[in-house]
Formats: sequence, C-alpha cells, structure tokens
Amino acid sequence: MFRVIKWTFWITFWVILGAFLHYTLPQKDVVRIVNTYEERQDLGDWTRIFWSDPDDQSVALSNRDVQFIQAVRPDGSPMVYRNEDTGWGWPPYFKLDTANLYTEANDAVSTKAAPEWYIVKHYGWRNFYLSIFPNAISIKQVDGPDASKGIPFLNIFVLTLIAAFFWAIYVRWRRFRQSRIDPTLEAIEDDLAEKGGAVRRWFGTWKSKS
Repeated sequence: MFRVIKWTFWITFWVILGAFLHYTLPQKDVVRIVNTYEERQDLGDWTRIFWSDPDDQSVALSNRDVQFIQAVRPDGSPMVYRNEDTGWGWPPYFKLDTANLYTEANDAVSTKAAPEWYIVKHYGWRNFYLSIFPNAISIKQVDGPDASKGIPFLNIFVLTLIAAFFWAIYVRWRRFRQSRIDPTLEAIEDDLAEKGGAVRRWFGTWKSKS
C-alpha cells in the first residue's frame, strides 16, 4: 500500500511539474499570419488562470478587450495567439510591448498566394474547447516554412538548473538517510529482535515449568 501511495505521489508530482514547465517555457512556431483582431473576453470562470494579469486593476475585471493574432501553420492547420502584456508578473517575460507587437503582426499579414512566414515565439497552450490561447511574445520573419527555429538555449538552461537542483536534493537526502535514518532503523530492528528473543525465551521457560 505504501509503495502505491509513493508512486502515485511521485507520478502526480512529475506530471504537474512537466505541465507547468511546458506551459511556461517559450516555444516557437513557424506560421503565416492571416489576420489580427480585438475581442472582449469574459474572465470570470476558472480559466482566468490562463489569462495575463499585467497590473493590479486587471485582477478585479470580469472581462476585457484582448488582441488576437490568427495564423496558419505550414501544414494548413490554424493557430490563434493572444497578445497580452505580462507586466512584472508570472511568467517572467516582462512583456510590455503589446501595441508594438500588434502593429508588427498587422504589417506581417499575407495571403496564401503570396505567403510570408514568421516565427512566433510564445508560451502557453491552445485549447479549442476551453478557449485557451498561447500568448505571443515576439514575431520574426524567416525565409520559408522550413526555416530553423534555432536552439532553445533558455529551455535547456532552465531544465539543466532544475535537474541540478533535484539532483542536489537527492544526493543530500541519500547522505542524510545513510547517516541518520538507516542506523536508527537498524537499531530499532535490533532492539525489537532482542526483545522478541527475550519474550520467546521467557515464554519457553514458562511453558517448560507448566
């Protein structure tokens, strides 16, 4: 039973951590921008956590106007990004240039007959059913749909730091267990074994007398 609880805890922990990192760390898409628009969004339900709170006033709002960037991937599948400032909050992208990015996206709109391709750097997820949109951070024009997205140095750096952090905790825990916990458990087991032997000897003596 303890083993099941242990594995359930660790699987849940790593799944939550993985989902958090996948949502927060930057990703890049090669897309063709087809449109930009602004739409009022309700922020009252639990999906509010997927919208930015760039300032203190936005926390109290039940709805607000949000800018969106519509795009198409090289395989023809659609993609929609929101364009919101992150301010000084989480995740720490310190994005304060929503208006500039919206202008760049407007200027980047192209047609299927004369496509222009851009790398959109963003974080977050796209979910059609829950109306969740990734937040665009920047756009950069590239030569074509097969353009390289580059090496994700920031992601590698963050993941390396996290791996080093957990490895350091594991090493210290293992040393602590070997120096403190294991000897204590062995002492308890020896004491129980000694007491158990004494009880058995007493019971054997009492039985022989009877």
